[in-house]
Amino acid sequence: MNSVTQDMKFRQSLLKYSQKYGVTKAAVKYKTNRQYIYRWLRRYDGTIESLREKSRRPHHHPNQHTEQELKLIRDMRRRNPAAGLVVLWVKLRQRGYTRTVTGLYRVLRRSGGMAVKPKNPKYIPKPYEQMSYPGERVQIDVKFVPAACLVGAAAGRKFYQYTAIDEFSRYRYLEAFEENSTYSSTQFLIHMLDHFKRLGFSVKCVQTDNGFEFTKRFGTSAPDNLSLFERALKERKITHKLIRPFTPRHNGKVERSHRKDNEYFYATHTFYSFNDFKKQLAVHLRKYNNFPMRPLNWISPKAALNNFLKHNVTFH
Repeated sequence: MNSVTQDMKFRQSLLKYSQKYGVTKAAVKYKTNRQYIYRWLRRYDGTIESLREKSRRPHHHPNQHTEQELKLIRDMRRRNPAAGLVVLWVKLRQRGYTRTVTGLYRVLRRSGGMAVKPKNPKYIPKPYEQMSYPGERVQIDVKFVPAACLVGAAAGRKFYQYTAIDEFSRYRYLEAFEENSTYSSTQFLIHMLDHFKRLGFSVKCVQTDNGFEFTKRFGTSAPDNLSLFERALKERKITHKLIRPFTPRHNGKVERSHRKDNEYFYATHTFYSFNDFKKQLAVHLRKYNNFPMRPLNWISPKAALNNFLKHNVTFH
C-alpha cells in the first residue's frame, strides 16, 4: 500500500476548509490560488487516496523504442561493455538501428546501460635512486626569466638562468646569461666544474633534458655530430645522461628548484638591467644553499656538502 504523503494531507486539510468557509478564504489562508483548489475539489471523493498526484507520463508514445530495438541495444552493450556512446551507436547502425544518438543516449541513461570506463592503470614510480657522494650526478637545466620581472632598460629583453644541482647534497650553482645556446651551456658547464672543483669534488655524470642547448639528439645531423656541450663533456670524460623526451619529472630536482625560484625569487623581484639580474641572482643563490631542507634532515645544502667532504658524514 502506498504511503500517505505530506502533500496529500495538505490537500485534504485545504479542501475541508474550503468546503466549510469557501474557496476564496481557503486560498488566502493556505496561500494558494482558487484554480488549484477547484482542480482538487473535482477529483476529491472524500478519501485521501483520491488526492494522490497521478503520473503525467503518456500511456503510449508513437516514437518509443520497440522491444526488438531494446533487445538489440542490450545485446550490443553486453558484447561491448566499454564502448562509448558514439561507438555503440555506429555498431548498432551497422545492424539496422535507425534512431539518433540522442535517442540512444536516453535509452541507455534510463536503463543504466552507459559505458563503464575502465580505470586507468596506476602509475607506479620506480624506486628513488639515491646518490652516495657529491658529484655522482648533477642535473642541469635552463629557466627563462619571466618577462614581468624585466623593467626599465631590461624590458623586452630575454635573460636566462642556468641551473646545476648536485643530486647528493642539493647544492646548486646558478649563472645568468643573455642567450640560450649550446655555447652558453658549454660556458656554464666549464664555470660549474671549476666551482665544484674549488669546493673539493668532481662531477662524474651530468643529466639534462633534450633541449637544443644540450644535445643534437633530435637534430637532422649525424648521430656522431656532437653539440659543443656534448664535446666538452666527452673531453672531460664526464657521462652525459639524457632523460626521456617530454618527461621533465626525470629531472625532478632541478625542476623542483625552479618552482621554488618562481615562488621565492621571481614572484617578488624585478630587474632593471642584466647586471642587476646577476647581482640579485647571486644573493638568491647564497640564501638557497644556506637554507635547511627536509630531504637533508633539516640541514642546508652547503652544510650537507661540507659534512661529507670534511667528515665523510651523510644525512641519509
